[in-house]
Formats: sequence, structure tokens, C-alpha cells
Amino acid sequence: MGFTIGGIREMRPGARRRGRAAGATAVAEYTGLWGWAVVPGARLSAGVCSCGAPDCAAPGAHPLDGADEIPAGSTLREAADAWSQHPGASLLLPVGRAFDVLDVPEVPGRRALVRMERMGLPAGPVAVAPDGRVQFFVAPGAAAELPGLLYRMGWDDAGLDLRAPGPGAFLTAPPSELGPLGPVRWLRAPAPDTAAAPPQARLLLGTLAYICHRW
Repeated sequence: MGFTIGGIREMRPGARRRGRAAGATAVAEYTGLWGWAVVPGARLSAGVCSCGAPDCAAPGAHPLDGADEIPAGSTLREAADAWSQHPGASLLLPVGRAFDVLDVPEVPGRRALVRMERMGLPAGPVAVAPDGRVQFFVAPGAAAELPGLLYRMGWDDAGLDLRAPGPGAFLTAPPSELGPLGPVRWLRAPAPDTAAAPPQARLLLGTLAYICHRW
């Protein structure tokens, strides 16, 4: 790693990180501490994507044209210097490399997380977006495994609102904002024992499927 958690904390201006400093600090954490690449992304403002395309397929959730990925393992200075070239950009994490995600509605997602913690299940990082979706970080490969896992668990025909975007997708990460909806936040922040090795999807899927089905 290029720096320590203490070094990152010294970079923070206060308990509430805002604006450009918040983005640079988060990028440095993600690349240097958690081993995640970060891609500068378009922003969403008043429901319109900053790319300017009226028919944008992923408003505020796609990489900026011409922006270079900030690779995993970048040092604090490398990450901060790279991010300074894209002020105001959203932080996008490539899915399918260090992690996949299981994406569910917010209400069952929050309930499932409480249940997992009570059961002692090994939940990894969990993010909540202001559009009402929760993303559970799991080991890479979950997107390909999901249909088979749901079939073996008997949930394949339950019509669950449970998604697993695969390689090529991006997760909008904290502290990015989705326009007037507000910021993306952590329900369960990354930690050394979960960020680098998130749990296998099969360990969480039963609880998620059960709660989503009952919701």
C-alpha cells in the first residue's frame, strides 16, 4: 500500500468531508487502502447527465469521455493528483474485478443487513444510493453464478427484485451525489477484513432472497 489509514485521516479537513477534498480523499482511500480502481464519472443534475446527451443510457453513472482510470494501488499523491484533473466528477468503481454486487431495494436491503449481523454472516461493504437501492459487495463472479444459485435455492421463479450487474458495470460510490436526490452513503463501510476479500454471494443470497420475497 502507498500510505496508511492514519495518513488518510490527516488529509481530512473535518468530520464531514465536502466537495473536491471529499472526492480526492475517498479516491485515495479506495485505491490505496481497499485495492479498488476508481473511474471519474459523469454527474447527474436536475435529472440530466453532465455528458449532455439527451438520450444518455446511464445518466450520472458512466465514465467521463477521455478520463483515465485511477488504478488500484495508487499512492495518496498519485490519486489526489489524478482526481484534481476532474473536479466535481462522480466516483465510479468497476464491478467484476475486486468485487461484484448484489443490488436490492433499500427497505429489504436494510432489513437483510440487520438480520445478517444478528446471524453473524460475513457481510462485506454495503452502500445505499439515494434512488432507493442497496448494494452488497460480494466476491467476483456473482453475476455469472446468480441464476444457478437462485435455482439451487429454489428462488429462481420468485420474481425477486434482486440484481447482480457484472463486468463492465460501474457502482457509483460515496461521497458521490445523484443530483437533487442526495449522496451515496455507506451502510457498512469498507474495512481491512472485508474490502479486499468480500464474502461469496452464496453466503448472503439466502437471506437477501428471503427478505426480498417477504417485502
